[in-house]
Amino acid sequence: MFKLLAIIFIIYAITFTNIHKYKSIYNKKTNTITGIVTNYKIKDNKLTIYLKAKEKIIGNYYIKNDIELNHIKKKALLGTKLKLEGTLQKPNKNTVPNTFNYRKYLYNNKIFYQIKIRKITILENNTNILYHFKNIIIKRINKIDKKGYLNIYILGNKNIIDEETLNNYQENGISHLFSISGMHISLIAAIILNLLKKISYNNKINYTIVIMFLLFYLFLTNYSPSLIRATITYVLIAINKNYNLKIKSIDILLLVLIIIIIINPLYIYNIGIQYSYIITIFLTLLKNRLRKINNKILKSLYISYICFIVSLPITIYNFYQINILSIIINIILIAIVSIIIYPLSLISLIIPKIIIPLLDITTNILEQINNLISKISIFKIIISKPNIIIIIIYYITIIISLYKPKYLIILIVIIIININYNYLIKETLINIIDVGQGDSIYIKYKNRNILIDTGGITESNYNITKNKTLPYLKSIGTTKINYLILTHGDYDHMGEAINLVNNFKVEKVIFNCGPYNDLEKDLIKLLEKKKIEYYTCIKELNIDKNKLYFLQTKEYDNENDNSNVIYTELNGYKFIFMGDASIAAEKEIISKYNLSNIDVLKVGHHGSRTSSSKEFIDEINPKYSIISVGKKNRYGHPNKEVLNNLDNSIIYRTDQDGSIMFKIKNNRLKIETYSP
Repeated sequence: MFKLLAIIFIIYAITFTNIHKYKSIYNKKTNTITGIVTNYKIKDNKLTIYLKAKEKIIGNYYIKNDIELNHIKKKALLGTKLKLEGTLQKPNKNTVPNTFNYRKYLYNNKIFYQIKIRKITILENNTNILYHFKNIIIKRINKIDKKGYLNIYILGNKNIIDEETLNNYQENGISHLFSISGMHISLIAAIILNLLKKISYNNKINYTIVIMFLLFYLFLTNYSPSLIRATITYVLIAINKNYNLKIKSIDILLLVLIIIIIINPLYIYNIGIQYSYIITIFLTLLKNRLRKINNKILKSLYISYICFIVSLPITIYNFYQINILSIIINIILIAIVSIIIYPLSLISLIIPKIIIPLLDITTNILEQINNLISKISIFKIIISKPNIIIIIIYYITIIISLYKPKYLIILIVIIIININYNYLIKETLINIIDVGQGDSIYIKYKNRNILIDTGGITESNYNITKNKTLPYLKSIGTTKINYLILTHGDYDHMGEAINLVNNFKVEKVIFNCGPYNDLEKDLIKLLEKKKIEYYTCIKELNIDKNKLYFLQTKEYDNENDNSNVIYTELNGYKFIFMGDASIAAEKEIISKYNLSNIDVLKVGHHGSRTSSSKEFIDEINPKYSIISVGKKNRYGHPNKEVLNNLDNSIIYRTDQDGSIMFKIKNNRLKIETYSP
């Protein structure tokens, strides 16, 4: 009965959420929002407020100075009633394919708008006793939590922990260690229940008190979907046990799923829910087999294998990479976290002076193990993003292989095909990646991967490589860059080169003509350390019976004019990538080369008036003109005169169209855009 109901509810949730679109009660004309602060965070000079108003909304405010920062820290307490004045904005979508879609993420949590705050007014201080206790707990945690682990394991907040450490955990396939899960709920509940049993023999009262505490804990952690699932599961198990209902474990899990869908059908898209459900269901189905394994090490290894194998499609679909080693390291690290770190985190709230030093030692060991594992790359496998049909095939094969291990070979074959998908499809790909005010162009041609520039944002901690370039490359199955071509040494063109080389396999690097600047020298030091070959001022590059021609080999007295200008023909289509070359370089190029009827022009210098002269554009006569430019950039790019010069071509802009992708298959050109 529950199995059929669960299937019906899953189909309903998928169908309903695709047909019905939730809508906000606000609109862009709304300029004042009043509500209660449910959460907030301060990072650098940015204050982010989560407000419970007529609907959930997020506010962003940029703090002007230290005096204002200190004032906010004193006044910005949870439960405070605020009036926010400002401009409502839609959250950003991903403008690079297969990267994190913030708008979709917020939509799945029924948040439709962000407000760019101009003014904050406190209407009423907190009077809610629950928020009062929450404020006390958060203040205490922040006072004693230097590394961020208490915030993770008690509050479910990952914002404080070092970003590089967190990235390493994710790369190693063990980032789930930083999610409060059913294991943590069970441990908290067990501790409280055992304490209560020493006071009272009335199980029903004891379980009621535990459940009330868990509900407060849900409130404390801002109602994480995974914890909602875990708490509902515990409540139903407690009812089942106390009233001797004899409901099977699998039926309870399915009933919880039904309740979750009733609460919010969009929860089925939550990765935490997907992970916890699929793993819990399979472990429950295989519990009889697990009971037969007497050796504790073998049992732990088998459980870790089940968790890895059944969550594999979810991992591939969302992160495009797996780490085979995680099967073994999960056993060690889960034990460290569940037996030592998590209990110590709880106890440290009571006796911090004694426990915090012990916690620091343990977390240091955890980080050392994690950093050591992150250096072992042989077990990390990049797998291109599968479609839904492939996911279904994966799960059919997984189910068969779990019950009949000899069929595991079929799963391995499917994974191998998925890994090599990028090499199996005969398609030329040119993607002008939206990196804001900068350039980055990916070319895939006959199993060769070329990246022209990396982008780079000055005076910003935003990591383009981590957030855009690498997820995109991995999602299409790219395992290495054969050639990294840097048009010139400006930060907006090569600022991310060191990040890229440190985090991805790069075989060769090509610089432009002219002297090296400091940024290029720093990169060269890294290339020499990693023994990566690099070249400068070349004339052409052979790419699998094709060539990239470097048109600009004359040395000028400025970096932009020394920019590499690259021409190539791919499957009969002519492309020219101008870097930041100016009008002077353009004149030199058209005097030396016969370039006419170009199919795709990557416009020089982001549409600056110093490039793309009418003479040059008339000579090359581009069919499509691509301007890589940041939204509302301070330079005023692209220039109106340049746009007029390009008027006879079809213009695409990354600030308006997002990434612009050209696909050539069977000699036909197809264009896709990813608008903000």
